[in-house]
Amino acid sequence: MPTANAALVDRENLRAGVDAALARHVAGLRETCRAISPDAAPLADAVESMLAGGKRLRAAFCYWSWRAHGGTPGDGREQAVLRAGAALELFQAAALFHDDVMDDSSTRRGRPTAHRVFADDHRAGVRRGEPRRFGDGAAILLGDLALVASDDEMTRALADLPAPVAHIAHAVFEDMRTEVTVGQYLDLVAQTMPWGDPQEDERRARDVVRAKSARYSVEHPIVLGAALAGADEAAVAGCRAVGLPLGEAFQLRDDLLGVLGDPSTTGKPTGDDLREGKRTVLVARALARATAAGDAGAVDVLTSGVGDPHLDAAGVATLTELLVRTGAVAEVEQLIDELCTEAFAQIEARDWPEPARSALVDLAHAAVQRAA
Repeated sequence: MPTANAALVDRENLRAGVDAALARHVAGLRETCRAISPDAAPLADAVESMLAGGKRLRAAFCYWSWRAHGGTPGDGREQAVLRAGAALELFQAAALFHDDVMDDSSTRRGRPTAHRVFADDHRAGVRRGEPRRFGDGAAILLGDLALVASDDEMTRALADLPAPVAHIAHAVFEDMRTEVTVGQYLDLVAQTMPWGDPQEDERRARDVVRAKSARYSVEHPIVLGAALAGADEAAVAGCRAVGLPLGEAFQLRDDLLGVLGDPSTTGKPTGDDLREGKRTVLVARALARATAAGDAGAVDVLTSGVGDPHLDAAGVATLTELLVRTGAVAEVEQLIDELCTEAFAQIEARDWPEPARSALVDLAHAAVQRAA
């Protein structure tokens, strides 16, 4: 999120409240690990490191949606909303630990990924067994720890709320976790499928975007905030109408940054998504355009290069040039604009009060216009 919009997360005790809840969890985890065994201490350090780099975007969408639907700073529900934001951040940490293992990513936010750190520690300690398997296993367990923590934090957040409110909010949280897990699987499946019908390739890519990222990045946090405020079904439906297109635009921007972004800003090496074989809308559009143009050479370069783990800088540059030359980059930019237009029109149709309306509009712009 751009620095200019950091104030959206800092206002009204939002970041401080969420970070305080996260710090309590890390402190509790560290104490538990030490009580079990000194060998477990690195687990708490790794969770703390992952949480430290977050933008708190999901927590911010949740909080300002709560404000938009009648929430008042300092009232009895504020702590519940802040703890729900912490639960969202913990869930994201869990997803990132697991995602980095599945994608074999080397960096996250400019730092080595957890599975690489633990593998390096294994290697440096001259231990028995295979360093990579140890690192992968440790990172999977870290994801599980963060997932348990997210559930615990949400349970505590909802404990003192009226039963109907707590029930609806917890259902939103459950749906989010299930959808992301299914989305991760769909991502794995998509990467195993041969390239074929361009429309089917894009259909799979859009399914992954919606299930794995769009809903949990924007839609569910906005809906959760409304649910915590006791919003009715019509208001919740309005949140979904805003959140899904905005969440799709958010992920499509992420796909563009994965290829065209500055590594010093994104925190990931350029071309990682290409090496990992991510079946993005960007790649699907490039293949569709190349196929329609009868450019067999471009089709061959794309289908052989995307998913090649040994792709060097020159190979990444060749693929990137093709993504631009086929018009795929321009088409995805246009799709982002169309989705944003839809989302902002839906925001305009809502009777959200100030300052929540402006905060949510600014958050939406920050989500899709970011450079990292």
